[in-house]
Amino acid sequence: PSMTPSTPATPSPLTERHSRRKIVDALVRGLCLVATVLALIPLGLVLYYVTSRGIGGIDLAFFTELPKPVGEEGGGMANALVGTLELVGLACVFGIPPGVLAGIYLAEFGQNRFATLVRFSADVMSGVPSITVGIFVYTLIVLRTKSFSAYAGGIALAVLMLPTVTRTTEELLRLVPASLREAALGLGVPKWRATLQVVLRTAAPGIATGIMLAIARVAGETAPLLFTAFNNSFWPAGLAQPTASLPVQIYTYAVSPYDDWHRKAWAAAMVLVGMVLILNISARLLVRHRVRIR
Repeated sequence: PSMTPSTPATPSPLTERHSRRKIVDALVRGLCLVATVLALIPLGLVLYYVTSRGIGGIDLAFFTELPKPVGEEGGGMANALVGTLELVGLACVFGIPPGVLAGIYLAEFGQNRFATLVRFSADVMSGVPSITVGIFVYTLIVLRTKSFSAYAGGIALAVLMLPTVTRTTEELLRLVPASLREAALGLGVPKWRATLQVVLRTAAPGIATGIMLAIARVAGETAPLLFTAFNNSFWPAGLAQPTASLPVQIYTYAVSPYDDWHRKAWAAAMVLVGMVLILNISARLLVRHRVRIR
């Protein structure tokens, strides 16, 4: 029989495209991994530096005692810790309900000029400097009541929270499939009830995450509190009195010439960062637990 030389099999165009896609996929995955690491490096450095500088100032007195007078060592920031919780709590009371309701209106009924104006206003407010909000609340409330107060500080923080909560609620409600709305309406459920019990419940995990991001943002604000809640070296007599807070206390101690106050400022910064991390982690766990129950 005649022998014919065998020719090597040439790769088909389909195989070449498949190999090229695998190479591109591996390259893009590697770039994503590098970008993630680069994004985590600043966070890790901040956490490490704040913890290393602040851990030395943490003791029992820091959480239980009031600040010492100028020039004396020791003391703590118990009033600032309680004041921060009060201010953030008031901000949630004043800012979350109207923000969620505004987001529901924009997502479910926002097909008119008024909704466009509200949406545009929320976008503009999200970029307003916090010190401008502080001056606004100072003029609106502090000058009229002739007193700094926790109420004024809570309102200032609520104004900063409002656009974030509003836009987050709107976007997450828009992600709910239209089939859920149609199914509820098809069963004869009123629109308001379908919105609250079907659409809102479906988007609740994402809305909760957005709210926690808004809380994390305002928890570290200093400028608006300087004009509204001001500061207090003692326990406040009530919410209508000047109130201490961790951000303002950190600023006051950081610009002082005393080394002991510098250590206290780093310790307060570490506690503030820890509070924000705990709030975010707790929200994630609670939302995940609710999703599993459903």
